[in-house]
Amino acid sequence: MQRLYAIFEQKRMKYLLLITLFSISLTGKTQDFTTAYEKSGFIATAEYPETIEYCRKLAETYDEITYWTIGKSAGGFDIPLIVADKHGIAYPGKAKAVGKTILMVQSGIHPGESEGKDAMMMLLRDAMSDEKDLSLPDNVTILWIPVLNVDGDNRFGPYNRINQNGPEEMGWRTNSLNLNLNRDYLKADTPELRHWLKLWNEWLPDFFIDCHTTDGADYQYALTYAMEIYGGMDRKLMRWQEEEYIAEVMPRMFDAGFPVFPYVSFRRWHDPRSGLRTQVSPPRISQGYTALQNRPGLLIETHMLKPYKNRVESTYKMIELSLNFLSREGKALQKLNIAADAKVKSKAFREKPFVIDYRLSKDDSLMVDFLGIDYHMEKSELTGGNWFRYHKSEEKSFKLPWFKHNIPAKEITLPEAYLVPQQYAEVINRMKSHGIEMYPLNRSQDLEVEVYKFTDFSWRKSPYEGRMLMNHREYDIVQKKATLREGTVVVPMNQRAAR
Repeated sequence: MQRLYAIFEQKRMKYLLLITLFSISLTGKTQDFTTAYEKSGFIATAEYPETIEYCRKLAETYDEITYWTIGKSAGGFDIPLIVADKHGIAYPGKAKAVGKTILMVQSGIHPGESEGKDAMMMLLRDAMSDEKDLSLPDNVTILWIPVLNVDGDNRFGPYNRINQNGPEEMGWRTNSLNLNLNRDYLKADTPELRHWLKLWNEWLPDFFIDCHTTDGADYQYALTYAMEIYGGMDRKLMRWQEEEYIAEVMPRMFDAGFPVFPYVSFRRWHDPRSGLRTQVSPPRISQGYTALQNRPGLLIETHMLKPYKNRVESTYKMIELSLNFLSREGKALQKLNIAADAKVKSKAFREKPFVIDYRLSKDDSLMVDFLGIDYHMEKSELTGGNWFRYHKSEEKSFKLPWFKHNIPAKEITLPEAYLVPQQYAEVINRMKSHGIEMYPLNRSQDLEVEVYKFTDFSWRKSPYEGRMLMNHREYDIVQKKATLREGTVVVPMNQRAAR
């Protein structure tokens, strides 16, 4: 009898332990994941410590979410990374092996523009909830950088973007070296961007989203966007963005109550009636850089004069629609990305002129309806310049010319390879950061080469982003026989990073 009682007691304790563990598990799944933004009544954003705590709690609670850091900022703070995958995949090799489409979302490169951070906190939480009509797709892995410029986010205060309609306080635009990270993709001066490039080359995402807030003129659009469909990228990828992604996602934004329009840039600064202009983006900024890497990039720019709640919700909806679209069309995009990589490796690619600069055609425009706000101009008593004053309650549709036809301004013939003498170690290291393939000569060689020789140049009078820019330059291409010493780096152009 005592033996039976001991067995019964043993089993009872086992069941109690299981019930306790199950209760703990349930308690964990039902933690309070209300964001700082929601707790504030939709007028505040989370500070850096709150953001880190929230992201860590998501990862501790859900197997689908993994928390990493990608390195330290210039100021010594951790740069966080969230990997969200329905099957808990957290490594690039595994995600690629099973055919996942990789979506990379970035927020906080300008910490004063915080909508992406608050939107993604809620979106990932909602994707984990059984009560929401949203879930992580089986075939998409999400990389999310909550705050890239953590130095700027730690410089938190109410006056960092004084003309912006919320949040109550926000971060600062530049990092602790006073450098703008969204001008640093190509030159890679900052540790933040060098960490970003390492992450990019490890994962090589299929689609990229960068979350921002714009300023300037007033208009009715909650959100504007930019994608590289005007030149400077593989033609088939440009066509896919315009005819597949934009054609489906942007009308759905209107249907959801968020009118959208391509990124607004007026021909004359601040003057809507002067017309619109759209140019190929330079690779110093995010979507211009990803275009050179043969990957579509979406720039989200919510309107700073709209209520903060509207801006966060429109960002949430744009990311949600993009995620849903990629869950259906990701395989087709992957094939196009791979084909673009193969194309730039080919000899045929090097045999055609390669465009290194574009200019906007002044003779080719399209008339479009622009949902603006009525305004008038008056002379500023302070500066004598034009002051554009908007009538907040007077919505007005303008018929504007849109200049968006970009034509080649400069073309070159690509060589078989570039040769970089070993003393330019800094140049070599920057190229390595971009994932560019190269190899050193193992012995000295005499070769016929082409050398660029400057004949005329002039420098800008003041620095920009820590660099002295060369405003004007002319050069000759000189053919000569050169002795290339052992250690000279050869950069072959038959590689996926040829652009």
